[in-house]
Amino acid sequence: VCKLCGISRQSVYQREKRAAHRQVELIPIKQMVLELRRYMPRIGTRKLYSLLKPKLQEQGIKLGRDALFDYLRDERLLVQAKRSFTKTTNSRHWMKKHPNLLKDYKPRHPEDVLVSDITYVQSDEGVHYLSLVTDAFSRKIMGYELSNEMKATDVVKALDMAIRTRRYGCSCIHHSDRGLQYCSGVYQDRLKKGTIKPSMTDGYDCYQNALAERVNGILKQEFLLHECKDIVELKQLVKESINIYNNMRPHLSLGMRTPNEVHEKANC
Repeated sequence: VCKLCGISRQSVYQREKRAAHRQVELIPIKQMVLELRRYMPRIGTRKLYSLLKPKLQEQGIKLGRDALFDYLRDERLLVQAKRSFTKTTNSRHWMKKHPNLLKDYKPRHPEDVLVSDITYVQSDEGVHYLSLVTDAFSRKIMGYELSNEMKATDVVKALDMAIRTRRYGCSCIHHSDRGLQYCSGVYQDRLKKGTIKPSMTDGYDCYQNALAERVNGILKQEFLLHECKDIVELKQLVKESINIYNNMRPHLSLGMRTPNEVHEKANC
């Protein structure tokens, strides 16, 4: 076969030896991956590579991003996408809807634009609702509230937390869908008290609030995977997950930095 292919037997043995040596060299990577996935079970490979790269260089392991994809595929460690949909927005109501202020506007610094949305999460008790307020520039989750209902008085608690955790005194826009919770008097009064301008999507186009939807998806698909017995246990999981998301998970859109890193180091 070697003669037919025009190669020497020695080169075949050398290739086998290199492959065996490479296999041994890559053994530590699996443990590194599993350690990171203790905190971020469904983190994608690009972000995983960004976190692993300093450790690989420290141990003298040469492995590129594409090679990491191949390694994870061989070890069956690639994550599979999950898709689900439950409607949490009721925009067919009589309350005032505000215009979309973000059509031709791009956030310039932290706390310039806050985006809000509601998603559902489950425990053994049933369905619960998670309200999130996220900084559009740094992607940091500024406020959150988990409740058994989608009442405006519950949703406004996430906004209250976001206002308390603000660090900068710049003007601010709050963007959301046209759900009745965001149009309610209690929510709008709180925005006015915090000197925050309201902005809402046009009609029923969910893509106009895509960032908030994206953050919902990240939490549900990468973090909130443990089956909790009740809302108390689920609240603890949400708290830990948001802390990891803000402080450990890198974002491609942030140059592989974490949301908190971008938020704290910005000049407003």
